Amino acid sequence: MNKSYYIKNAIIVNEGMVFGGGVYINDGLIKMVFMSGDQPAVPNGAEVIDAYGLHLIPGLIDDQVHFRDPGLTHKADLYTESKAAVAGGITSFMEMPNTRPQTLTQELLEEKYKLGSEKSLANFSFYMGASNDNLDEILKTDPARVCGIKVFMGASTGNMLVDDPVTLQNIFEKAPTLVAVHCEDEPTIQENTKILKERFGEDIPIEYHPLIRSEEACFKSSSFAVELAKKYDTRLHVLHLSTARELGLFDNSIPLGEKKITAEVCVHHLWFHDGDYERLGNFIKWNPAIKSMEDRDELLKGLLDNRIDVVATDHAPHTIEEKENTYFKAPSGGPLVQHSLSAMLELFKRGVISLEKVVEKMCHAPAVCFGVKNRGFIREGYAADLALVDLNDPWTVEKDNILYKCGWSPFEGQQFHSAVTHTFVNGHLTYKMGVFDESVKGKRLLFDRHK
Repeated sequence: MNKSYYIKNAIIVNEGMVFGGGVYINDGLIKMVFMSGDQPAVPNGAEVIDAYGLHLIPGLIDDQVHFRDPGLTHKADLYTESKAAVAGGITSFMEMPNTRPQTLTQELLEEKYKLGSEKSLANFSFYMGASNDNLDEILKTDPARVCGIKVFMGASTGNMLVDDPVTLQNIFEKAPTLVAVHCEDEPTIQENTKILKERFGEDIPIEYHPLIRSEEACFKSSSFAVELAKKYDTRLHVLHLSTARELGLFDNSIPLGEKKITAEVCVHHLWFHDGDYERLGNFIKWNPAIKSMEDRDELLKGLLDNRIDVVATDHAPHTIEEKENTYFKAPSGGPLVQHSLSAMLELFKRGVISLEKVVEKMCHAPAVCFGVKNRGFIREGYAADLALVDLNDPWTVEKDNILYKCGWSPFEGQQFHSAVTHTFVNGHLTYKMGVFDESVKGKRLLFDRHK
């Protein structure tokens, strides 16, 4: 990778500041960051990109995706979804273990890393999965080379529910690195399901999804996870908060780098609410469920006041045919990586979040939260993972511009006013104005952190 780039006349958004300037990229690294008034001469051989009118941000780091590879590749795979991610300005992702086979051994984990190196256009990490009986494998996880341990404290997908109290205590006490949890209480869900089945039978209307996977189910599980983490001093990351009530579990009085317990919210929980089920049905069926407008608005407040640390996608594609099934047969999850940044920039356009805060929560905070080495910031010596964004380029999400293998998006018909124009991954211009250069693959993420 010898090609170098000199980006000038950009509006840089980085570390709470917005300023005119540019960067010089060489050997995959950011070699120089400069302000417009201090613009140096163009180094020999560098390709000049005049970014006048564009914003330059660090590449996004998505800490929660399901790219379905291996075993479920009729829905998605590492190549197609990483391509969609790069088009959306995401340069690094962390992928979940509920594939087929499930990632429950170190050998299977390394097989996924091999797939990533062969197929992914973005940088990648893969979670080690937890079950009720694989503690020995969990304890072998290398914190310098694996993003974390994923625990399903709720049977969201497949049979990876970890509900044995002794197992949970052992994981929280002994995990060698960050523990990321999906929190929904399964007995509560089952009881809610039983009540509604008695009323509706098998074909429960989708608008009852947030009553089945209820606020109580979420809070009971997430509060238990926080309780365990405090007891065992675990580095805990609670994924996809969906209720206002859960915000009380999280602290905004200390800097992110010092937090032992952190939280994430996903784009769909900041965008949709339960009034959207009538229009979109199973296409916004997620676990945990999209809930009330009040929950949505309070989650945004929690993001702005730093009780919530990270914005991610929980990108989880299914085919249109699968989604068009009846309630119990339609799987939960939907595709988001191509559109997450545009959606958050739309919230910026509406005046509800600043540009600096979008970059903080989607770029900086995931890097700090997980201890990602040399990424997530526009800093000299860091990997040149960057995105150029046009904040005044209206476009509408339509079938023919969707890159997901599943071929649909819950945002279809939505007009966004911001678009990614260029994405650099490790200094390689992977995406430019709708065209991909797939000659260089992404790299395995490395981590610099303690438990």
